[in-house]
Amino acid sequence: MELLILVWRQYRWSFISVMALSLASAALGIGLIAFINQRLIETVDTTVMVLPEFLGLLLLLMVVTLGSQLALTTLGHHFVYRLRSEFIKRILDTHVERIEQLGSASLLAGLTSDIRNITIAFVRLPELVQGIILTVGSAAYLAMLSTKMLLVTAIWMAITIWGGFVLVARVYQHMATLRETEDNLYNDYQTVLEGRKELTLNRERAEQIFQQCYTPDAKEYRHHIIRADTFHLSAVNWSNIMMQGAIGLVFWMANSLGWADTNVAATYSLTLLFLRTPLLSAVGALPTLLTAQVAFNKLNKFALAPYNPDFPQPKAFPHWKTLELRNVVFHYQDNAFSVGPINLTIHRGELLFLIGGNGSGKSTLAMLLTGLYQPQSGTILLDGQPIAAGQPEDYRKLFSAVFTDVWLFDRLLGPQGKPANPALVDKWLEHLKMTHKLELNDGRILNLNLSKGQKKRIALLLALAEERDIILLDEWAADQDPHFRREFYQVLLPLMQGMGKTIFAISHDDHYFIHADRLLEMRNGQLTELTGEERDAASRDAVARTA
Repeated sequence: MELLILVWRQYRWSFISVMALSLASAALGIGLIAFINQRLIETVDTTVMVLPEFLGLLLLLMVVTLGSQLALTTLGHHFVYRLRSEFIKRILDTHVERIEQLGSASLLAGLTSDIRNITIAFVRLPELVQGIILTVGSAAYLAMLSTKMLLVTAIWMAITIWGGFVLVARVYQHMATLRETEDNLYNDYQTVLEGRKELTLNRERAEQIFQQCYTPDAKEYRHHIIRADTFHLSAVNWSNIMMQGAIGLVFWMANSLGWADTNVAATYSLTLLFLRTPLLSAVGALPTLLTAQVAFNKLNKFALAPYNPDFPQPKAFPHWKTLELRNVVFHYQDNAFSVGPINLTIHRGELLFLIGGNGSGKSTLAMLLTGLYQPQSGTILLDGQPIAAGQPEDYRKLFSAVFTDVWLFDRLLGPQGKPANPALVDKWLEHLKMTHKLELNDGRILNLNLSKGQKKRIALLLALAEERDIILLDEWAADQDPHFRREFYQVLLPLMQGMGKTIFAISHDDHYFIHADRLLEMRNGQLTELTGEERDAASRDAVARTA
């Protein structure tokens, strides 16, 4: 299996050490059976030391077995920790466009369900390893007692294992389908949680979501989990019954066919009884390993960025003068909408407003401008020099942004990830009217339970604390009250320009267009600059231009 191969590659010597411990445990287990056979069955040892020797062997077996299981479990948890950390890092390194295509629900399912299933598999892996090693070792010991009986018993056990694998294969099929159903359920959960206000207001919609979306997915999940459990329990019971049948078969071969005496038959039976629990545990553990393989395959299907343990430090462009988008074209994967070709030159220190109707391409242009989307064609240039393919991080270092779907982080960071400038933070807390509403402790925001407008103000503070050259504001003022909206356009934007910021603001507030150095418009994916009478008309009534 790919999962075990990956463990072998990453933890080869640790894996070898664990296997050595498991072999020692199996050898001690078989040695215990041999001790019972030779000292307590074939020739009864009446010396006083036989009991301490037996108890000592039992204690040693317990210590080595526990040690091997703990070592394998610990190795598994180290692997899962590494897998989870690599998955998170790959998400951080993957293009935003790809993350949006995958959706948060499927990624959360990967981080929770898939990682959990892999963890469970490694917790149960010692049972599988112990079962296999003990079975092989016991077979070697039984061969020394009676080859003919071993041959028949081996055939019987082969039938047992084959039947178990047939049943377990059905478990795997249902688990694979089950994993796909889990993605749908996570989408349903997300709908219920994030749409809770709307669903509380509209009970008909709530019923529709529950009956037509959640219930079919939940029923499909129930169907496949019941089938998987049915085949799993069938495999366990099949193995259990066949093991008991093997004991009866041994005594029949010994007594009816005369292939061995009663002592050998007793030793065979004792060995099979000894194997019964490890073998049943191995059969029980196999579905968890198969489920883990399904989860591992699912994680690999996300097609995230390759794992890179480092966080390369982007290089700054401290003295740039112009930023140019030249013939930039972008289209979404389904080709339903495209933007471009875009031609735009931004001069350092400018205040630009971008207007346009819903679906005109404003947000897409913002993503292209900030380097979060990669254009299919065209070039982005800084001071006339194209941004190389290996420089996206360097280019993105120019930007701070406050998007419409803002996410608030609880720590203020300054340039290069260092603590934010306290003087700058205090100054802008006052400008944003948040001095007495925000609790800060050593750069950490303690209260994020704020209104949407207040969250936007804190997001602006976070962006300014980074002290980057260009700031993108996506309809920032839309959630502010009329008084503070005027404050934003007439006071805050000039203050930012006074700090040397280049500001690219998406806005619908036509009353304040007069404050922009340049007014841009997106319409059907095409960008134009409004000047003269067109700009005056847009400043009088921007709504008319979106009709």
